[in-house]
Amino acid sequence: MTATLFVNPRAGTARPTAEELEAAARERGVDVHVLREGEDLLELARAAGAGALGAAGGDGTLAAVATVAIERGLPFVCVPFGTRNHFARDLGLDRDDPLAAVAAFEDGATEQRVDVGRVNGRLFLNNVSIGVYARLVHRRERHRRRSELFARARALGILVTHRHPLGLTVDGEPIAARIVLVANNAYSLDVMSVGERERLDEGLLHVYTAEGWLPGSWTEQSCARLTSGAASNRLRIAVDGEPLAMETPLALELEPKALRVRLPPGVEDEGDVREGELVAGR
Repeated sequence: MTATLFVNPRAGTARPTAEELEAAARERGVDVHVLREGEDLLELARAAGAGALGAAGGDGTLAAVATVAIERGLPFVCVPFGTRNHFARDLGLDRDDPLAAVAAFEDGATEQRVDVGRVNGRLFLNNVSIGVYARLVHRRERHRRRSELFARARALGILVTHRHPLGLTVDGEPIAARIVLVANNAYSLDVMSVGERERLDEGLLHVYTAEGWLPGSWTEQSCARLTSGAASNRLRIAVDGEPLAMETPLALELEPKALRVRLPPGVEDEGDVREGELVAGR
């Protein structure tokens, strides 16, 4: 099987190095492209003449290559190489061992079909956040090089001071929530974090809303598609942890079992549960 792996060396603080990851993939006969600043990942993936596509990076990198894998009907290999790696976690991969994930390119790997979501046509693997948490992601991008302690303090400041409603609606019904999370399959939610998803092929979007300046409790509903409006014609959101601005209303839908994911042998037997942060990072 011919395959191409795209490696984002700037995705996070993952170890091993991008060079070690590239060497491990090439040993298995995989073509490797290490992304350079300014390159268009979607264009590169669409131009790759391969029978399988893989991505090593955070969830934003994975989503871009997964988009092309679905377009071309190709299997997809997920290599956790970002900061939080929520999608890899929920697949059952060891987020601390990117090299082990490369074994999915080998013969004997298993294949699993999983759901993906779309917001205004853009694919997401994990979730779309609207409201206060989306503001946190946009602020994080402007202050990524500040200390983590300072970033957390700023995050709490945003939660406290931004109390104005966004004029959000879900399927035409107004909601008072300042925090909205639309998830590809169900999460276990805590006050400031999400746990793992038990499955990635349920076939439903889950919409979580919370009121108040800190989310003490969540309201949940599930559906296959929804439309979310806002008082503004353009809304700042976060898609798999990537800060974006999109025209409203937002059209969100789920595509059941649209993505063919290859997994290393034995991964389906792993079941360790790890806690993550609410907004999936790169």
